[in-house]
Amino acid sequence: MQKAIANMSKDELILVIKSQENAVEKKEIIITEKDIAITEKEIALSKNEEQISDYKTEIELLKYQLADLKRQLFGAKRERFVSNEDVNQLSLPFDLPETKEDIEEVEQKIEYTRKNKKRAEHPGRAAFPSHLPVEETIIEPKESTDGLKCIGKEITEKLEYIPSKFYINRIIRPKYAKDNSDKTQTKILIGSLPEFAIYKGIAGNSLVTQLLVQKFVDHLPYYRQRQIFKRENIEIDKSTINNWQLKISELLAPLYQKMIMYVKRQGYLQVDETTIKVLDRQKKGKTHLGYYWVYYAVLQKILIFNYQKGRGEKAPESMLEDFKGYLQTDGYVVYNKYAKKEGITHVGCMAHARRYFDKALSNDKEKAEYALLKIQELYQIEKTAKTKNLDFTQTKELRLKEALPVFNELGKFLFDNMNTTLPKSPIGKAINYMLARWESLMAYMYDGALNIDNNLVENSIRPTAIGRKNYLFAGSHSGAEKAAMFYTFFGTCKINNVNPYKWLLYVLNNIHKYSAENLEELFPANIVNAIPELEQIP
Repeated sequence: MQKAIANMSKDELILVIKSQENAVEKKEIIITEKDIAITEKEIALSKNEEQISDYKTEIELLKYQLADLKRQLFGAKRERFVSNEDVNQLSLPFDLPETKEDIEEVEQKIEYTRKNKKRAEHPGRAAFPSHLPVEETIIEPKESTDGLKCIGKEITEKLEYIPSKFYINRIIRPKYAKDNSDKTQTKILIGSLPEFAIYKGIAGNSLVTQLLVQKFVDHLPYYRQRQIFKRENIEIDKSTINNWQLKISELLAPLYQKMIMYVKRQGYLQVDETTIKVLDRQKKGKTHLGYYWVYYAVLQKILIFNYQKGRGEKAPESMLEDFKGYLQTDGYVVYNKYAKKEGITHVGCMAHARRYFDKALSNDKEKAEYALLKIQELYQIEKTAKTKNLDFTQTKELRLKEALPVFNELGKFLFDNMNTTLPKSPIGKAINYMLARWESLMAYMYDGALNIDNNLVENSIRPTAIGRKNYLFAGSHSGAEKAAMFYTFFGTCKINNVNPYKWLLYVLNNIHKYSAENLEELFPANIVNAIPELEQIP
């Protein structure tokens, strides 16, 4: 072919070159088209892989949500996390393959000794309270005991109950006057009538006290209490009982306001909120979702329920506008506005951070379990401080010595895994939640008086949930405000281990003796030591 080309003329060579160029161009076009097709396939394959990855993530999230819903429906309500692993115990090789020696049956004679533990003696039933009255019933034999000597007594004690009884307290006040034979002005002497919370009504102080305690402490709605009255042939109209509650709330309003003013001045508050349904007259047949905002002065052991129509930033303004000190809350965003104010140190709640990791156990057990174990160490340190009855200074020293290193380890773990977990996954949410509130979660180490979480105020709110189930809703916004007052009184009584019936009855009998300046003496936290008569109330 080289010879043929050599013999070609110039024009022939040009034609051959052009034909070769055309052939090359056609092959380049074919190659380009194939490259484009391959690229498109690669892009489609890449998109499919991304879709598959997204689908897998979504499936994992849906699986977690389903497991979480099943746990909420069928699982235990209380949280618990206790690791079953002992760091000092070697793991057993369960996955090793079986060998011939494993399969062969070997007869062995096994001997062991066992110590029989002596069963602890039953401590017996608990002693009866010493303040209960004792009624003795003597049972003599049916046979004649003439000429017999009594050699002892068999005593059996039973705790009995007599249902509450109604009675009429008829107060008779004789009137005295001097002989008016000389027709001078006569002075009449008569005893003073005791103070009553409700003057123009049939209800005595003990009756309205029982009504209020049964409603707000025992969560017994008024219509059920009226049913109890009917069994005794006592008919009291619903509106009458509501009117009694209104008058008592008006009488105790100054005491409630005094407690609010007192709590505002404290330097350490725990805050939380809970819902309450309220009948809305503007929306026929519908209820409004209101909120009880709850403020707990931890050191003074005073609880305040404050009703607000909403849950926005302005709701806690009346209580927190001028507050200075430590403010401990959960992660609700509304609190951030007040946490940033000058003079306030925001303290977070470790229990809320822990819950996120507890929920993430089914999503990423290894990471969630590590975080839970570290949080468990922090709570163990708090338990040690309480067990040893450490004061606030000693508690702070213990936290800085033992809790701070645990926080450092936990913080390093969170930062190392922050970018390797999906933000919307349960474990990602748990890590991001804790990192976003890291400074506030560590703030409890500033002072030994602070708590690691705000469980104290949460526990104080829980009884209201039973009330919501029993009487469903408040009749009006005004009614919800008055209910908040009684929840304040009785919640504070519970915190201070004060009998709510005795406290309220004493207050109703004696509040007229107290001025606005010394109403603090009637606070449940102060009344126990200051008023011995409280224990004498039956």
